[in-house]
Amino acid sequence: MRIYMTQNETTARLGKGRSRRRRRGIADTSSPTNSLIKRRIIGHGRGFDALDSAGITTIHEAALTLLAKTGLSDPSKNAIDLVIAAGGQLDEQNRLRLPETIVTAAINGLTRDITLYGRGGDTNLDLTPDNVFVGTGGASPLVYDQQLKKYRESKLVDLYDAARLVDKLDHIHFFSRPLVARDMSNARDLDINTAYASLAGTRKHAFVSATSPSAVRDIAQICYQLAGSKEDFCARPFLSINVNHAVPPLRFDAEALDVMIEAVQCGIPVMVNTFGQLGASSPVTIAGCLAQTMAETLAGMVIAWLADPAAKAVFGPRPMVTDLRTGAMAGGGGEQALLTAASMQMAKHYGFCSSTIAGATDSKLPDAQSGYEKCLTVSQTVHSGANIVTQASGAQAGLMGISFEAMIIDNDMLGAILRSTAKVDVSEDTVSPSAIGIVATGVGHFLGEAETYARMHSDFLYPELADRTPIDVWEAAGSPDIRDAAAKRLEDILGSHQPYYIDADSDSRLRAAFPIQLAVSRQD
Repeated sequence: MRIYMTQNETTARLGKGRSRRRRRGIADTSSPTNSLIKRRIIGHGRGFDALDSAGITTIHEAALTLLAKTGLSDPSKNAIDLVIAAGGQLDEQNRLRLPETIVTAAINGLTRDITLYGRGGDTNLDLTPDNVFVGTGGASPLVYDQQLKKYRESKLVDLYDAARLVDKLDHIHFFSRPLVARDMSNARDLDINTAYASLAGTRKHAFVSATSPSAVRDIAQICYQLAGSKEDFCARPFLSINVNHAVPPLRFDAEALDVMIEAVQCGIPVMVNTFGQLGASSPVTIAGCLAQTMAETLAGMVIAWLADPAAKAVFGPRPMVTDLRTGAMAGGGGEQALLTAASMQMAKHYGFCSSTIAGATDSKLPDAQSGYEKCLTVSQTVHSGANIVTQASGAQAGLMGISFEAMIIDNDMLGAILRSTAKVDVSEDTVSPSAIGIVATGVGHFLGEAETYARMHSDFLYPELADRTPIDVWEAAGSPDIRDAAAKRLEDILGSHQPYYIDADSDSRLRAAFPIQLAVSRQD
């Protein structure tokens, strides 16, 4: 006996249901596009635990031992002064050692109540436990050119294009610089113009980097101008700085440390990030890699706290897996998903706001490999409860390239992943044995029911790109691939959405003060 309906039968019954609604006076004015697709969906990570309580304790204690007995080499003078004043020490090998008392005090004292703001609409990132936000990220030197059908060097205008694309994609919550503007002639121009182009192209929260403390001060001045004052920006910061303060294994980047200290003192939130590679710059075991990664990330958090006890510092462990056959990064495997989930579990153990990477596919194009590798790592990371997930959209080729088409496809994927984290509503409104019985003994299907019609437009997230049409309809349309749909959507967005979220007065002042090179015609 057949126990399912074909798609044609379902469509026919839907049509009959609509006819009955018309006869009852119920207007049929909606379409699937009026569904959850138009709402911002926030993920809620409540699921997978990679570590048991004993494992958490062992890794934490190993991290404390590494910080106290081994320490980190190559600290900056500013960091040395802060740590020694707090009771730490610099040993004869120039390694900065952090005793357990300092680390524990920082863990207990660091700010947990962090909100990263947008500049309009529903764009704030409230980093409370289990709230998950996904976005772009990275420093890719290449961008896939749809016209050339190959990768080319990325430019400043590509960064602006990426920002305005993210500005229109509902399920990408923030804009973390995904590519490097390689047409900038020096580091200062790169830092200033990256911040400027990011803020010009989107109202969503922006994450950028800085190569020196002076660049941090320049970026801060841009933010203060747009906010109206330093005080207004510090109260509602709409830009954060990514800081890679450590060079594994257990070595500081002195200039990056000073960048972090300067950012904290300027009132800019900092992402305290570490990037050990399992089997290369970190131990080959997942547990060993975690212990070293926790030590390196905690070291940065301690110094941010010593610089300012009220610092908005986000715990950002990003351990990556190495393909030991080649030595290259392998970001799309099960080991990577497990390693990231365990890192986020440690962040929860400390009670920190957290950030990490997921979605670092090795595929060069948004193909099937890209889809399964991204979905695997992003899904597990979202369900593990990371507050901020960067590189979740658009990143290709082991983070070496960015694809705008992939960004649009990934927006569909992210919506589905975020939707999967919701709790099931179990109530009298959603479970009614009597209502089920009436339908079962009556018409025998639920397609024509008023509740089905109503919930069709409230309970379901319909993809913008994924093709759900019957085979014959798909064939009649020329058998399009999802990349064809993404290319068309990309053309539509970039052709019509040309924002410039920097007011004319601020634009004039900033161009007079800084070497702004973004040449875009204002639409206001």
